[in-house]
Amino acid sequence: MNAMNTMNTTTFDALIVGAGPAGSSAAVLLARAGWSVAIVEKQAFPRRKVCGECIAASNLPLLEALGVSPAAFDSLAAPRLQRVAFMRGSHNVSAPLPAATHPQHSWARALGRETLDTLLLNQARAAGARVLQPWSVLSVDGPPGQMRAMALDIGTGEKTELQSRVVILANGSWEPLQSVRRAEQRVRRGSDLFAFKANFDNANLAAGLLPVLAFEGGYGGMVMADRQTTTIACCIRADQISALRARLPGHSAGEVVEAMLRRECAGVNAALQTAQRLGPWLGSGPIDPGIRLRGDDRVFKIGNAAAEAHPIIGEGMSMAMQSAWLLCDRLLATSGEGGPQDAARWHADVARRYAADWRRHFSTRLRLAAMLAHAAMRPLPASILVSAVRHFPSAVTWSARWCAKVTCAIDPATIARLASVPAPRPPTARAPLAAQSTGPLTEAS
Repeated sequence: MNAMNTMNTTTFDALIVGAGPAGSSAAVLLARAGWSVAIVEKQAFPRRKVCGECIAASNLPLLEALGVSPAAFDSLAAPRLQRVAFMRGSHNVSAPLPAATHPQHSWARALGRETLDTLLLNQARAAGARVLQPWSVLSVDGPPGQMRAMALDIGTGEKTELQSRVVILANGSWEPLQSVRRAEQRVRRGSDLFAFKANFDNANLAAGLLPVLAFEGGYGGMVMADRQTTTIACCIRADQISALRARLPGHSAGEVVEAMLRRECAGVNAALQTAQRLGPWLGSGPIDPGIRLRGDDRVFKIGNAAAEAHPIIGEGMSMAMQSAWLLCDRLLATSGEGGPQDAARWHADVARRYAADWRRHFSTRLRLAAMLAHAAMRPLPASILVSAVRHFPSAVTWSARWCAKVTCAIDPATIARLASVPAPRPPTARAPLAAQSTGPLTEAS
């Protein structure tokens, strides 16, 4: 029989779609608590990704609790980020970044996603999660407690039905399920924002400095990550990209974006004077800032699947990891004796409480990011911003604090509890099923 038509069924307590920081964090926490967990990731690791690489100080205790030792992290991550700069045109204003209050983790660090994602996925494997990679989840259906996902082994073309009591989407905003992607197709607009990222060697960027870039039609940032590699990432409007490509016919979108950054931002041009780009520019999008999380969701959502903030504040990683912890805290809160036994009611209660937690911790962050992004992209508001930070550099420091760069949605007591204390499995509306395959299921190494 053709492998595409062969279906094998495997049952788990939780199925997690996506193995980035959000998905792997959730997998570690649930697997350590005794849940049977499958995590499905369609890309092979390590892999580059269009994403910022700053890890706020507030996330470092979470990484340590997930099993990434401080010694291992310190040996890989870039120097501590202690200053922030605002760059637009010839203007360059810097100020201190605020320090977190944690005694061991006071400053943000930068680490390439190809390194961070691999570290966290290895912890998920060590905790007992079943990793299916490179696999793709095509669709999810069924009621809570009896959910079914159709998964595809990308290497062999084999389709497999995965059954799970809980499904968690952690697959980002740019990579929805095929069934969702077809439903969400929309007309492209000139105001759509596309994201770009490139790495450079031998750049002239001061260690410990985190510049924020503002230019007409877009915004971005620079940072020195691991192996002294400098990353430049930015978002730019589609109509601006079209205009730039018209000026430089025959060049890729990434190349014209780099030329524009060198021309329009003196800070970028100075940093890249002696630099060599490592590989091509990566591009993705359009980004879709906003909240996609609902209190009545049939599947749970974390990371960018739950919501996306304008990347100008660099809080995507924080929201990814911390939303995973918020959800797992709710999933693991129900005791076997005292909790509800009806899966649908239990699921609805967890979804409602998690959505309320999420909005309390992150909704203000999204609004601030949107205001800063729209101001940075427009000439008049951007000029006002430049004038304000030139006269009051401390405003840059306070902006970082307002954007929650030094606060964590997870308190120390919750970190300690989730990292070490086993918890019950979720209630189910049917008889318990063994968390093992009823047919062959290959797992990529």
